[in-house]
Amino acid sequence: MDKYVIHGGNPLHGEVEISGAKNAAVAIIPAALMVEGVCRIENIPQISDTDMLLTILSEMGAKVRSINQSTVEIDCSSVRRDGAPYELMRKIRASYYLIGAMLGRFGSAKTTMPGGCNFGVRPIDQHIKGMTALGAQVAVKGGFVYAEVPEGHLTGAKIYLDKVSVGATMNIMIAAARAQGKTVIENAAREPHIVDLANFLNSMGADVRGAGTDTIKIYGVETLHGGSYSIIPDQIEAGIYMAACAAAGGEVTVRNVIPKHLDCISAKLREMGVEVEDGEDSVTVRRTGALQRTNVNTQPYPGFPTDMQPQISTVLCLAVGTSVVTEGVWDNRYKYMSELKKMGAEVQVDGKTAVIEGVSFLTGAVVAACDLRAGAAVVIAGLAARGETTVEDVVFIERHYQDLVGKLRSLGADIACVTEPDEFSAAIV
Repeated sequence: MDKYVIHGGNPLHGEVEISGAKNAAVAIIPAALMVEGVCRIENIPQISDTDMLLTILSEMGAKVRSINQSTVEIDCSSVRRDGAPYELMRKIRASYYLIGAMLGRFGSAKTTMPGGCNFGVRPIDQHIKGMTALGAQVAVKGGFVYAEVPEGHLTGAKIYLDKVSVGATMNIMIAAARAQGKTVIENAAREPHIVDLANFLNSMGADVRGAGTDTIKIYGVETLHGGSYSIIPDQIEAGIYMAACAAAGGEVTVRNVIPKHLDCISAKLREMGVEVEDGEDSVTVRRTGALQRTNVNTQPYPGFPTDMQPQISTVLCLAVGTSVVTEGVWDNRYKYMSELKKMGAEVQVDGKTAVIEGVSFLTGAVVAACDLRAGAAVVIAGLAARGETTVEDVVFIERHYQDLVGKLRSLGADIACVTEPDEFSAAIV
């Protein structure tokens, strides 16, 4: 069982390189199932979710070849629908993208209900609505999602999403890429990884227009051909190092980023008295003085991202004054606040609102990573805290952040990953 041991109080200094976007990669890899030919994908983050998705494709009959640590070639010419490893599917949230990809490729799909982090109810009703509109019959039974197209092929349709949903927008885009006719998604999500998925599909011969706006049009094509594509940098991974520098102090240059994608994060840090300078493909964060209070309201892009809410809230625990954080996307995303309270944070949560009274310092404690974003939050707290912090359940963190410990150590953080046998293994020995 792995855990992180952090001795806080060291300001961070240096440069850190950001990996490919997890939220783009976990949709693009399943979308490769639609491609007939060799698909080369570059800048894939080295995390467990992408490893599992590549394994799923491999077990379905795809030929997956690693070119280097961040580049793979995928040939799905010989894939088969009945080869899907369901036990692996149920471990990750992104398995739902296989519904759209399998429907587009085979006209039928069977997947498990998605797994992943548990920080609130995250239904797939908008995914099902989209697939049904495209002509599929969808049923959820016994933890599985069954989908079938009676006509043998999906047909373009006009789809209005009742709620802005990143996952549903991307899933419908994947399925519609090879549907017959024109599909229009209204009230679509606009996140950078949606644009990245559209660019990937288009590079393989699809015709997707309007990604990045609230109306996306997909003109279905008969086949997708092979090609090469490089995934964008990860906005949220960049945010953790920006927030870590703000909390612990120091000066950090975050490289291999698209600064425009970070504007919402940079703006909040500046409100808190942190200096943020944009470069061509980098941002430099500098904090030497006291942090100031501010309010945060998470919203769909281009608003402040919900996936950065735990990290920015941790920084606000150290700000002078009272800050209010309002979660505008998910329910029940404040579980990690009980972990921060163990370290001395003063927080009151009421529904989707957290009132944070800044304290002079946090104190090290034994805490748990409730989910991957919350895990990043308690790591940030440990970096800024006095004394030793132990972070347990770090498997959630490693689902997203490539070499988090190594990158933080390169910035001067005193953090180590420690492996200990669990009680059952120790008893056997």
